[in-house]
Amino acid sequence: MKELWSRRVRDMTPYVPGEQPKDRRFIKLNTNENPYLPSPRVEPAVREAMEGLRLYPDPECLALRQVIAARYGLTAGHVFCGNGSDEVLSFAFQAFFDKEKPITFPDITYTFYEVYVKYLDLTAEIVPLRDDLSLPVERFLDGPRGGMVIANPNAPTGQALPAETLLEIVRRHPDQVVIVDEAYVDFGAESVARRVGETPNLLVVQTASKSRSLAGLRVGWALGDPDLIRALQCVRDSINSYTVDRLAAAGAAAAIADEAYFAATCQAIAATRDKTARRLREMGFDLGDSLANFLFVRHPDFPGKALFDGLRERGILVRRWDLPRIGDHLRISVGTEEEMDALCRVLGELTGK
Repeated sequence: MKELWSRRVRDMTPYVPGEQPKDRRFIKLNTNENPYLPSPRVEPAVREAMEGLRLYPDPECLALRQVIAARYGLTAGHVFCGNGSDEVLSFAFQAFFDKEKPITFPDITYTFYEVYVKYLDLTAEIVPLRDDLSLPVERFLDGPRGGMVIANPNAPTGQALPAETLLEIVRRHPDQVVIVDEAYVDFGAESVARRVGETPNLLVVQTASKSRSLAGLRVGWALGDPDLIRALQCVRDSINSYTVDRLAAAGAAAAIADEAYFAATCQAIAATRDKTARRLREMGFDLGDSLANFLFVRHPDFPGKALFDGLRERGILVRRWDLPRIGDHLRISVGTEEEMDALCRVLGELTGK
């Protein structure tokens, strides 16, 4: 009975995650998961951590924070860990944004940002992307009155800004928190993670789900000035101090420490992405240059829904949003070479190419 729900929940339109099918086998290119297994170091680390499952995990996640900090030349005081980057982002929206000052982000970006705004009763200033789906940087340099959230690379477009452009936005607004969501940064974009010590209002959010193949463990982190980190800790400890479990923390630490495996899989995904992009352009598809582990494509002669449905009928899942400006676009996660070959073959059948 919805009359028993709170008004906040009754009025919500929640985020809709990508389909996780249970009724048949699909080539799954719809949720930006990594097609490769995690680092071989992860399984033994998780097995060892199982010995302590009768105990609560370390609420401070110190061991994991130290591994992350070492990778970026920071201290553990610059790092906050959470149950996936979505939780870290939700804590950040609560810690740094107020209703009186609108949060600025693009109209075409990660749709969870708008969900957080509505759920937390905040306000937003939504900036339209240009016709080519690039970010109008000038609107972020001069206009915002509150904080900002910029996904870099952007989702679902895959386009990215140079690090210096992002840092100039941060410097222009020293009294506002600027969140740079780097969920997809490891596939070719420039990270600003190592620069958080220069700008006390910059918060960088990353995840182990994409480039480290750990979507099933749910580990994300924020990098920022220790004062920003303490604000995130305050929110966490007001809700649930034990957000990252022992197995997840151990597995993520092992994956992050395996730099060689991480680099090799990211390079393989980027190479497959670029090869697939060339093939799709040859087939008549329009797409921008992606620096993420997905492609955002449309065909000028075929509706997006028809292509989406045709792929699904033939056992391939991609992502589509029935929204203005992008209803004819498909977001296609980068899978293995074999999976992308199958995708191109089916799209060729659907478009007569």
